[in-house]
Amino acid sequence: MLTDGITGFLSYFRGLNRRAVRDFGTLAAEAETWRPPAGQGEDSWDVGQVVAHMAMSRLFFARAYTELRWEPEQWPEPTRTRAEWVAALDGSAARLQELLERTPDDWLGRPVEMLDGRPVTGWRVLLLLVEHEVHHRSQVQTYAGLYGWGTQHIFGRSAEAANLRPPG
Repeated sequence: MLTDGITGFLSYFRGLNRRAVRDFGTLAAEAETWRPPAGQGEDSWDVGQVVAHMAMSRLFFARAYTELRWEPEQWPEPTRTRAEWVAALDGSAARLQELLERTPDDWLGRPVEMLDGRPVTGWRVLLLLVEHEVHHRSQVQTYAGLYGWGTQHIFGRSAEAANLRPPG
């Protein structure tokens, strides 16, 4: 449960967005034109499509939390280049901030009906937003590792530097 109120969540989210901007903004130039070699639907998205989906989804979750409605709207700006990826991530983060910053803390405990009709608390909706964000960041960082674009360490430190080597 989130106990620091909406201000605490927004502070956390700003850090999450900074890491997303770093991860997407520092991808190699060839990431701008890369496409998955196979797949359909979401499995065939390029990096720009993933970023547009992330930007749109941030507002999708924020509206579910604030307006109790699950209605997607396409991200209106282009997401073809690294600069556009950063602009979409920062722009959607700013819009999320606007939507959430004036909500009362007790909304964290109010019920929000999920798409399947099941109620969950508001703080769970915000955690779903975070999990979704991390899922897509991890997806693209996996591509970065596989295609040699270079990956970012989550907090600027490798497992080896933190002495967290696997056994063996």
